[in-house]
Amino acid sequence: MAFSALMAIQVTHSWCWAAAFWYWNKFAVRVLYRILTDAMYKAQRFSTDWHVNSFAGATVRKITRGMWSFDMFEDTIFMGFFPSAIIGIGMVVMLIIQVPIVGWFALPVVVTFVAVSIFLAVKIARPKFQKSAEQDTLVGATLADIMTAISTVKSFAGERREDAHFGGVAGEWRKRAEDAWLTMVVIDFLRTHIRIALMTGMLLLVIWLWYKGEATPGDVTLSITAFFIIGGYLRDIGRQTTELMKAASEISDVVGFWMREDDILDAPDAVPLKIAMGQKGAAITFDQVGFRYKQGDRPIYQSLSVDIKAGEKVALVGASGSGKSTFVKLIQRLYDIQSGEIRIDGLNIATVTQESLRQAIALVPQDPVLFHRSLAENIAYGKPDTTIDQVRGAAREAYAAEFIEGLSLGYQTLVGERGVKLSGGERQRVAIARALLADCPILILDEATSSLDSVSEYYIQKALERLMEGRTTITIAHRLATIQKADRILVFDRGAIVEQGTHTELLANPDSIYRRLYDIQALDLVH
Repeated sequence: MAFSALMAIQVTHSWCWAAAFWYWNKFAVRVLYRILTDAMYKAQRFSTDWHVNSFAGATVRKITRGMWSFDMFEDTIFMGFFPSAIIGIGMVVMLIIQVPIVGWFALPVVVTFVAVSIFLAVKIARPKFQKSAEQDTLVGATLADIMTAISTVKSFAGERREDAHFGGVAGEWRKRAEDAWLTMVVIDFLRTHIRIALMTGMLLLVIWLWYKGEATPGDVTLSITAFFIIGGYLRDIGRQTTELMKAASEISDVVGFWMREDDILDAPDAVPLKIAMGQKGAAITFDQVGFRYKQGDRPIYQSLSVDIKAGEKVALVGASGSGKSTFVKLIQRLYDIQSGEIRIDGLNIATVTQESLRQAIALVPQDPVLFHRSLAENIAYGKPDTTIDQVRGAAREAYAAEFIEGLSLGYQTLVGERGVKLSGGERQRVAIARALLADCPILILDEATSSLDSVSEYYIQKALERLMEGRTTITIAHRLATIQKADRILVFDRGAIVEQGTHTELLANPDSIYRRLYDIQALDLVH
């Protein structure tokens, strides 16, 4: 009978344990999923300035480390700390009921030990683990940086230099991690001796009570048994507080993501930007715009004003750092201006949603970045609900179909990280196809033909001319020969538009900056 009862208890315990962990694991996985997706949501919406000043590898490391550290935190607190604390408190309560004088002595002993453990973990262990986590983030960032630039490393036979560079970063992590872990050993050593001293004090109290005749042998036996049980759980609580502080220090980066306010926010009453159907492009106005970068020591623009008509083809010309790239970044509202207004079709872009604003703008950068996905997915990125036939049509118009269809997997070919499997010209044509498919009223070209050979450039120029029809087009021009057909050329110098007009008008002025730039490039071509 007793054996049957024992077996029944074991089976019941097994079922309860399995059920508890079944539902706990389902809950834990959902929480980790939310941490991942919420952190990704926040990181994507941080400003361009934040991303420019952050390592992509560091961001990835912070998110993944924070997720797994939260898993350790919740496991430790719910599966370890709370059960240990409950059992420890239960044993103290039992002693208070059975042997009051011993129980009331045990209560402050337990509270003191837990308080000391928390103090050591928070004030000593956590700062050490925080420093280790910061260096671990830098290790991930450095590793990603080297792997991303591996072609440059190999081109300059830089493997040994990168070994040394990474070894220095990893070596600093090793020192910090060693310091943190050895600190944990010292803290555990101190806690052990504190626990032994406190338990010895309680044991001597019980023996003294027995000697005075105020405790029975049964009380002594019960107290000693309880002491050993309490001591075991106090040991666990001590270690768990350190684990909790370690996890908390590694979670802090993800918590920082959630706590950080976005730099570029939609206004509470923001409305979608709507360009009238059938309208040729959209009008763009800079009205007394003042802007400087957060890290900049001087303003980029001071009271910059210019009107671009709907459907107008405008080229931006000027030396490096004159403000051309900033101009198109501000149109996309990648940064907020400090004064003035930027309007599209009369609407202040600060009053429209960022999503609708950027959906109205197609960008072909000088150095296109592609996803490590299929060519079809990369082309369709500007219009996710498109069909494969539309993708093929855009590729043909961008003169990308020939090289794509020559690949064994065609449009399903993976392009490698950042499009590394493609040549510069091929990446450019994929970016042009993406812009063609997006069919936006505003088109921004950052010297879109710069990476093409002369034959491809001729055909791409024809494709771009068709693409520009019915759209407001802004071209950042490095080679002046590509912008001679622009309706208007804006010449930038130190953040100001110092000249504007057609190619012919600007060239007619022998003292113009444009004429000087044009002559320099013409001379380079001759030589």
